Amino acid sequence: MSSETKAKKSKRRKIALISLAVLLSMGGVWGWLEGRPLYYGIQAYIYGFPLVVMDMTRQVSTAVPTAGEFKAPMNQFSVMTRYPDASFRLIPRTGLDTQFATAWADLDAEPFVLSVPNTNGRYYVIALFDMWSNVFASIGSRTTGTDSANYLLAGPTWHGSAPEGMHVYKSPTRHVWVNGQMLSNGPADYEIVNALQNSYKLTPLSSWGKPYSPPTHVPVDPDVNTKIQVIEQIKDMDAEAFFSRFANLMKYNPPADYDTDMIETLISLGISVEGVFDFNALKGWQKRALNRAMGAFSILEIGVKKLETKDGWVVMPGNMANYGTDYLTRAGIALIGLGAIWPADVSYPVAFNDREEKELDGANNYMLHFEKDQLPPAKVTWSVSSYDPDGFYVENDINRYHLAAWMPLKYNDDGSLDIYLQSEKPEGIKEANWLPVPSKGSFNIVTRIFWPQDNYLSGSWSMPGIKLNN
Repeated sequence: MSSETKAKKSKRRKIALISLAVLLSMGGVWGWLEGRPLYYGIQAYIYGFPLVVMDMTRQVSTAVPTAGEFKAPMNQFSVMTRYPDASFRLIPRTGLDTQFATAWADLDAEPFVLSVPNTNGRYYVIALFDMWSNVFASIGSRTTGTDSANYLLAGPTWHGSAPEGMHVYKSPTRHVWVNGQMLSNGPADYEIVNALQNSYKLTPLSSWGKPYSPPTHVPVDPDVNTKIQVIEQIKDMDAEAFFSRFANLMKYNPPADYDTDMIETLISLGISVEGVFDFNALKGWQKRALNRAMGAFSILEIGVKKLETKDGWVVMPGNMANYGTDYLTRAGIALIGLGAIWPADVSYPVAFNDREEKELDGANNYMLHFEKDQLPPAKVTWSVSSYDPDGFYVENDINRYHLAAWMPLKYNDDGSLDIYLQSEKPEGIKEANWLPVPSKGSFNIVTRIFWPQDNYLSGSWSMPGIKLNN
């Protein structure tokens, strides 16, 4: 095939993908795709994308012999001792209001007891994720209080008895992401938070009530790629690699009961939920459907930016972290913000555009203005962070990647607040309210509202639009 012919085919494929992305983002995605066998693969890709992202993130996060700052072996906590900076590339759009303590638990052999200390009123939340990126339980200040407690985490096939008085959280999947956050208002809080989070423990049920220490110097799988970001690895997969991995994962992390229609689609493509998949044995149309599906990554990238917005801010779904059959939203969030938890715990307004719906560009200066009594309605705290297009912090001269309520912000005489989003340092007192952004190209802004008040959850409060300030 000549290079010219290849170029023409590539161009046609790109145009088709962009057109499909627009259709997807306009809603009615499954109805539009229904009955089109060559697009069944796209449905399957979007459905399976979060499971593959979660599992690869698990592997990368646990590919160390001992527990450390951001990684730990299976069934052990990694404890963030400080805020990450622009060098952190493990998980996109991580926040800087809380220090994280996270663990990946394997519940196949037996349950684990999760032990948490008394935080003496300090806000914390531990979200329990299944491998499809749904949160199936929330532990912490809002739901269970701040006293010390022990909870049993059990897998889908466990039918034993829990120790007396211990609440059981049963996961629908073999692996669970125990994703803990604790309020930390900067370096002055690090020592206090570290001490509390170092008290988090995962103990095998068979060792409960006995002296137990997690194993040290755990063997590391040499085949796990820890050098290339997970999303980039998935982007480079071919159909055989992606769907083989997806099928194998379903053996241990079964689809939900409400996924029956999708299971039929998978079966029609030769993908078994029991893990059976042989790409070479597929029919021609099945291979074409799955090969075409690999372009769905572009659909997700474009479709996320075409979600419903208000004054430039993406209207985040009310079903965040509890998606049901809303597979497109689930996949989109897995792409741009893996680890997003229930809105009642933390809400995440995201802006890719200004209030005129023009893409945010580092060549411009912007302002985010909050009127008096219209600051983000948080029961705990709020913040604003800036990210590059891939969801990572961009290095700047003052190492500032977010502005938060606890900081010495300068309020206007009328009580309002202006936040300056620009690459160059503003003059005078404005520097206190300066959030650096990339010097050129697109960027995005994430606001975090911890334990939002009812007016946010009901939709009666919304973020003000970001406006040009050149």
